[in-house]
Order: sequence, then structure tokens, then C-alpha cells
Amino acid sequence: MTGLRSTVRRTRWRIGLVTTAVTALLASLGLTFAVSAYAAAGCQVAYSVPNQWPGGFSANVNVTNLGDPVNGWRLTWTFPSGQQVTQAWNATVTSAGSAVTATDVGYNAALGTNATVSFGFNGSWSGTNTAPTTFALNGVTCT
Repeated sequence: MTGLRSTVRRTRWRIGLVTTAVTALLASLGLTFAVSAYAAAGCQVAYSVPNQWPGGFSANVNVTNLGDPVNGWRLTWTFPSGQQVTQAWNATVTSAGSAVTATDVGYNAALGTNATVSFGFNGSWSGTNTAPTTFALNGVTCT
């Protein structure tokens, strides 16, 4: 009986050891993949206002991805003078106060390294129509 108990204990200990080793291996692989999936990306934004009239304007935005390819993008910025987006094309644009978010519209979600996506919008303004100076692509500040 003692020999059987000893064998059972050794078997359980070995199973526990193997289970722990496999769990540690899978956890480390999971952390490696998670870090790779969220690699920091660089970007560059060209913002232009080709048309402006009293109380309104049109803007073009070109976003170039300088980092790892992304599938699904979100560009954020803050209007410094309280402008509002009234209509957009090639992006879904929403705002809350002066904070603005533009997201892909499906067909332009893939943005490879050194690739550029363009969208535009019409907006309203009063006082001054100062261009935003800081943009962020998927949470990473652009240059």
C-alpha cells in the first residue's frame, strides 16, 4: 500500500510540474504576442483648409502611417478655436465639444507602413479658424 501511495504522489507531482511548465510557456507566449500587437506606431498628418468662407470651411486630412501596419484606424485631435465638423467623407467623424475623432469607414481600414489615407470634412467656425496642431493615430501622437 505504501508503494502505491508513493507512486501516486510521484505521478501527481510530475503532472503538476508539467502543467506548471506548460502554463508558464503559454503565458510567456501570450505576453510576447500582446506586446507585438500593440507596437507603437508613428504617423504624420497633413491638415489643409483649401476653402473658407464666413462661418464655414472645408478641410482635407492626409494621415501617413510611419509605423507597423494597422487594420482599423482612429485619428483624434482638438480644435483650438471651437470649430465643429458638420459633414465628412471617407471617414466617420464625431465630436464632443472641441475634441474630434475620425475613424475608418471599412473600405479604408487597412493602413500599411508608409501608406496614406485621406478624408475630408466641412465645418463651421466663429471668431478664428485656427488649424489643430496635435493629432493622434490610435492613441499615438503624430509628428
